[in-house]
Amino acid sequence: MPTVSLRYFTVYGPRQRPDMGFHKFLRATLLDQPITIYGDGGQTRDFTFVHDAVAATVAAAVRGIPGRVYNIGGGSRVSITEVLDMIGRVSGRRPRVTVDSAQKGDMRHTCADTSLARMDLGFVRRVGLEEGLAAEHAWLAEMLS
Repeated sequence: MPTVSLRYFTVYGPRQRPDMGFHKFLRATLLDQPITIYGDGGQTRDFTFVHDAVAATVAAAVRGIPGRVYNIGGGSRVSITEVLDMIGRVSGRRPRVTVDSAQKGDMRHTCADTSLARMDLGFVRRVGLEEGLAAEHAWLAEMLS
């Protein structure tokens, strides 16, 4: 059976599971609770807004080449420290951060090479990280009110 595979990089956005990092960070900031980060905050990830993940999935169903694996990500590495700064800007509150030791086995850096998805699927990130965090923050603030 011909298949197309997608490898999503850290999908986030409104309705994100409550055990996921951004949900936990935003919720803690809204409730003025501490956020625990593991390591020095310099570790980086490639984040993908949920609408971009959906668009990539639809494009793969229509234009994906059977047997190929496509990386779906935001296209750049962002540090946890930068994420916390963005959360401060979108929430208007300074996150309260506590630091714990790095987790064993945690990758220092991840980044999606989206060139194949761009070429075959026409995939381009539409929602930037700060814009996506603002959308998730607005949704969560409404849920908590």
